[in-house]
Amino acid sequence: MKILLVEDEARMAHYLRRGLVENGFAVDVMGMDSADGVAHRADYDLLVCDVASGRAQAGIACDGQRPPVLFLADRTYAPQRAAVSGDMLYKPFAFGDFLARVRFLLNSRPNLGAMTLRVADLDLDLLRHRAARAGSRLELTPKEFLLLSLLMRRSGEVLSRTLIADQVWEINFDSTTNFVDVHIRRLRSKVDDPFPNHLIHTVRGMGYVLEDRSSARGSGPLAPSRC
Repeated sequence: MKILLVEDEARMAHYLRRGLVENGFAVDVMGMDSADGVAHRADYDLLVCDVASGRAQAGIACDGQRPPVLFLADRTYAPQRAAVSGDMLYKPFAFGDFLARVRFLLNSRPNLGAMTLRVADLDLDLLRHRAARAGSRLELTPKEFLLLSLLMRRSGEVLSRTLIADQVWEINFDSTTNFVDVHIRRLRSKVDDPFPNHLIHTVRGMGYVLEDRSSARGSGPLAPSRC
């Protein structure tokens, strides 16, 4: 799930973003001045917006196709609630309550097809943060879940180590390290190694791709090796 967090207070933005990422969400953060019209240009599943400045509605205004919105507000904002079209959570709040509201809003979306991903016998429930292979539950860490969701969302596309490091860990990849390779290896030990049909493949000199190659076995060139 991809979330846009509009928050001008740096500490709050960092706190909420870190918690969401640790729970497997992809999060973009920006201030109110930068958020104007962004909902038109990006595919977000949820918008979370602080309304302390009173400018939230203008900052994320868009057409009827807008994703659900969760507004964060001080209780002094209550009399103005009618001016805001969306759900409301009042500060201060526990992160657990915030996360529950986020998941509720995502679950309430009419199109639930985007909430699950499937490649061969590998299933990923983005909302409940569950992964299963051939019906067996996979125990993944939050980062492993985020890495797997990235690979599955872009199934069939070769992803570079630089892109993976940026999207999952938000770090600049150092080509002299095997940081990404180590994490891919750990993910494979859970997703691929116990099963005959391996889905995560190495493309030498380029990166990694998740795809089902079982139907192509026995014909055509050999697939890139796993290393």
